[in-house]
Amino acid sequence: MSRVITYDELKAHTQKEDLYILIDAKVYNVSKFLDEHPGGDEVIIGESGHDATDAFEDVGHSDEARALLDGLYIGDFDKDSGLEIKSSTASAQASRLASAQAQQSSSNTLYLVPLAFLGGYFAWRYYTAV
Repeated sequence: MSRVITYDELKAHTQKEDLYILIDAKVYNVSKFLDEHPGGDEVIIGESGHDATDAFEDVGHSDEARALLDGLYIGDFDKDSGLEIKSSTASAQASRLASAQAQQSSSNTLYLVPLAFLGGYFAWRYYTAV
């Protein structure tokens, strides 16, 4: 059974040596990870004491970064303890999917434009040679 963390307890753990982060209704002790965070420890410290779901999702963390959370997990957040929490599951997944589709569409265009010019060039050469 997982531990339940209240809002008061979350607010009490905001120091670099003892830092809890709330992401998607789950609480993580990220104290040992601060020095390893690629964005620097200030980014994580700035999100302590409140719901960091939006900040975590906005950055677009990789699957590897999300897997690291499993080792830092300490418990579920008590939703009735005075802080309205956000859920990243539906909105963040939709956002990631839209971003991936836009990126795929953009990369397809990078191939089609040169091919169109190449095809136009060969058509021009064919008709001017006749």
